Amino acid sequence: MMLGHDEPWRQWRDALRGERMHHAWLLAGRRGLGKMGFAEAAARELCAEPGVPQPQGPHPDVHILTRLPKDEKEERKREEGKPYEVKRNITVAQIRAMQQRLTTRPTLGSRRAVIIDPADDLEKSASNALLKSLEEPPAGTFFLLVAHRPAKLLPTIRSRCRVVRFPALAEADLAGWLAEQAPDIDVKTREAAVRAASGSPGAALDFVERDLAPLDALMTRIVREGDQSFELRGQLAEAIGARPDRERMAAILDLARSVLAGQMAGESRVDWSNLVDAHAALVRLAGEAPTYNFDPGLLVMEIGTLLASAAPASERADA
Repeated sequence: MMLGHDEPWRQWRDALRGERMHHAWLLAGRRGLGKMGFAEAAARELCAEPGVPQPQGPHPDVHILTRLPKDEKEERKREEGKPYEVKRNITVAQIRAMQQRLTTRPTLGSRRAVIIDPADDLEKSASNALLKSLEEPPAGTFFLLVAHRPAKLLPTIRSRCRVVRFPALAEADLAGWLAEQAPDIDVKTREAAVRAASGSPGAALDFVERDLAPLDALMTRIVREGDQSFELRGQLAEAIGARPDRERMAAILDLARSVLAGQMAGESRVDWSNLVDAHAALVRLAGEAPTYNFDPGLLVMEIGTLLASAAPASERADA
């Protein structure tokens, strides 16, 4: 069981033992808290019935909808077991294909589960199509919606779900977990990863695996010193690389927000407005980036400029 999942499991298993299991669940919390792992384990537990052997591999009654490879080239990479890029959204065609499957009976027992990860990446038309299934769920069908940004979901979808919130970990717990998972990293890198992760085990491990420590140091310098010469922003762009994929850019955006949040928690300054405004702008940018045309060069410069704008007024860049 992953750290921080005790309460979600209690709620789930209490419901399983109850007389009437709610048909739709919203698993909410920041990225990297293990919500998808919970969803898969909970779905298998839901579908298991006494006396019915359960498969060790993929379960025929657990259907997972997630973002598909973005084109045929990326599809081939997936088939070959290589890293691949995905589409921006979960499409209405995927929802309709799932609904067609729900017209048949479950394979092994009387229940089946549909996992959507991340549900906050549903196309608008896909959200509307899903709503119909949530309003009139087929008998024995249960939905688990994984959401990093639940506010992006339609209110009518949220209102039909029972919400389970996944808490961020305390820094001490996260540091201990990371020391077990990545015992070879030095203490300084581990401390930076824990600080940047804001309580998310997945984000902390991502920080280590993507070698984000140099970016963390550069971003912190830009926020503290400003960057009137644009030199630090140039170094940041070079460190990020010319062709970062979407997942790396998502991690970099999370890191930038974490750097600003850390400054807000640890600094004493007369005027906080530029720091607060920059943080709000980065939050908006992180929410918009997955659905906009992906130009990594422009996005990196925008991140750097927002960080520079957060420096104390006397050190701010002329951006």
